[in-house]
Amino acid sequence: MLDAHPVLLGTIGSLLAGAMTSVGALPVFFGRDISTRTQDALLGFAAGVMLAASFFSLIIPGLDSAGQLYDSTFAAATICVGGLVLGVATIAWINESVPHEHFLLGPEGPASPSLRKIWLFVIAITIHNFPEGLAVGIGFGAGDFANGLSLATGIGLQNAPEGLAVAVALASQGYSRTSAFLIASATGIVEPVGGLLGAGAVYVSQPLLPWGLAFAAGAMLYVISHEIIPETHSRGNQNQATAGLVVGLVVMMFLDVTLG
Repeated sequence: MLDAHPVLLGTIGSLLAGAMTSVGALPVFFGRDISTRTQDALLGFAAGVMLAASFFSLIIPGLDSAGQLYDSTFAAATICVGGLVLGVATIAWINESVPHEHFLLGPEGPASPSLRKIWLFVIAITIHNFPEGLAVGIGFGAGDFANGLSLATGIGLQNAPEGLAVAVALASQGYSRTSAFLIASATGIVEPVGGLLGAGAVYVSQPLLPWGLAFAAGAMLYVISHEIIPETHSRGNQNQATAGLVVGLVVMMFLDVTLG
């Protein structure tokens, strides 16, 4: 497996990470309600994993890569700042341009009366998941198997509670358990697409690597700040959400150190 092509590894890694959404959604078949405190703690965990991954697995390696390419700390910092801002701006533009809806935060982007609410929700999760697949793909595409594995493991871990949250939310809206599971699972399909694009881009052009790492970090930071944290704090469960975030950050940091 270590000898496999980096682009193939990036695609497979992001596919497996995305598949964890399905694993997380499985409890919806058991029919037990999950308290909002537990849901917000789990989403907080997802935010913590993404936050740690943004710095330990993307920004810091991006700085190292740019420093090696240009032998200049100033150039490295400038490139990573530029890539990060570009990642934030891109996801922000998509967020404002594409109609979508969150169950708790409501509709965002332009109005689209022709789309059913459920598809607006699926689009929202797709916008959320694409940067995660991109990050995993870039990690493997850089030729650093350990960093790619760390990212795939961390993103996979945080996809599980997200899949559960999506399935539970759909079930509460009257969807059957099977439909809730299938729709939740489908939201992870976009991740291997992001993985393939990210791995291919940085493999073809090494100078794109620091830009790609910083871009993926910026995209994930936007999702954390704009969507996950506001949603976990919207129901008064700030303590549980914060505890989940800290646990997720510590777990991802541990994974990055031990696997990397």
